[in-house]
Amino acid sequence: MNRWKHYLPYTAMLLIAAAMLVHGPIPQPQDYHAFADGRERFHVPNVADVASNLGFLIVGVWGLWAFRHPERRTALGAAWPGYVTFYIGVALTAIGSGYYHLEPDNARLFWDRLPIAIACSGLLAAAAATCANVHHRIAKLVLPVLVCAAALSVVWWSATEARGVGDLRPYLLIQVAPLVMIPLWQWAAGAPRRDRVAFGIAILLYVLAKIFELYDHEVFAGLGIVSGHTIKHLLAVAAVAVLTINVVLRENGTPRHHTGPTNQKVSG
Repeated sequence: MNRWKHYLPYTAMLLIAAAMLVHGPIPQPQDYHAFADGRERFHVPNVADVASNLGFLIVGVWGLWAFRHPERRTALGAAWPGYVTFYIGVALTAIGSGYYHLEPDNARLFWDRLPIAIACSGLLAAAAATCANVHHRIAKLVLPVLVCAAALSVVWWSATEARGVGDLRPYLLIQVAPLVMIPLWQWAAGAPRRDRVAFGIAILLYVLAKIFELYDHEVFAGLGIVSGHTIKHLLAVAAVAVLTINVVLRENGTPRHHTGPTNQKVSG
């Protein structure tokens, strides 16, 4: 690939990181835990926000189940450990987020954010193994390094929040990285159109999810039956489902990208 295409994803992330550094600490809103829909059903508080997390468990287990086939792991090449990590994170999000929404507070929020960060790191590692033209020896280190960085980003937020100066910057960076780097990697590597379309749809659904999250109370006031945060969960599940369909329907066979003399890879 052209040298400038190779460096563009990293340059973009460096610029975003620099902007966050200049901006300074990004605190969590003081009313973050004040969700719109506090209805209780079957002795379960905040039942809609709790129950809507079941979707994460379904798509997470679905994705993991897909990798029971050795030929699918072979077709994904070096990307499959990243995908497995992604789906483990998604499945654990159902548990962590459900636990948090039963009684929202910062202590429980840690267990909500941790699996989300791990899922982001797994997806980024999968894409790095397929589209980023990373040498196979370095590629083996990408996943554990990213998982550690993801976990530390949540630990950093929790520690700074406990001191009254909460800082979400590292955690936000972990969430933003796949949204920025994966499309650029796919474009630079000439990834198959189906992969690019699938990830584009997933990004659109995730952006819509964040918008509904921001307008949690307004959506609940307008619709009366469902809140913006509940819809956020459902849209995020749909985004994961789109990526999972792309993985499940992937043709088994020869990897599509060759990135080194001993390491063949396919686009993820």
